[in-house]
Amino acid sequence: MKRLEHAFVWMNGWVLILMLTAMAVIVGYNISLRYLTSHSLPWADEAARYLMIWLTFSGAGLILRTGGHVAITNLQDVIPSTAQKLLRALIVLTLLGFFVFMVQVGWQYAQRMQYQVTPALRLPFSYIYAAMPVGFGLLIAHLLLIAHPFVMSGSYKRLETDDTDDGVLPGGANG
Repeated sequence: MKRLEHAFVWMNGWVLILMLTAMAVIVGYNISLRYLTSHSLPWADEAARYLMIWLTFSGAGLILRTGGHVAITNLQDVIPSTAQKLLRALIVLTLLGFFVFMVQVGWQYAQRMQYQVTPALRLPFSYIYAAMPVGFGLLIAHLLLIAHPFVMSGSYKRLETDDTDDGVLPGGANG
């Protein structure tokens, strides 16, 4: 199971790296082209925008697994240990319910937008809106992978390479 989780995290990280690289190359090339030739690519801003949308939704799960999202822990810090576990279990169940709901809503949006195309790239908007159910699906997977240690001790997985951790970023770039 640890190997499968490691492969999942590794692949999710590499997809994010590739999307960020593509976005940087497109924007950088467009800026260079604009200043060197006074022309620009008509689709570059649109492509960068859609890559940013996909990056945001696809990367949220990796941030969730490390505890990188905003959290207010004042209540948890003042209640007894057993109540803390129950509160964290309630948080996990609430997040899971919300994520499942958002997968459904995202899927509906993607289906509704299948016949409308983007102005410059002429892609169906369903490809852009698909970032929502895919991203929330990834959030569900990451949440399920960290749920037990989070509920039991309030700990998150680290993205470092050591003997006790299975979450490693691709290319050895650890945070």
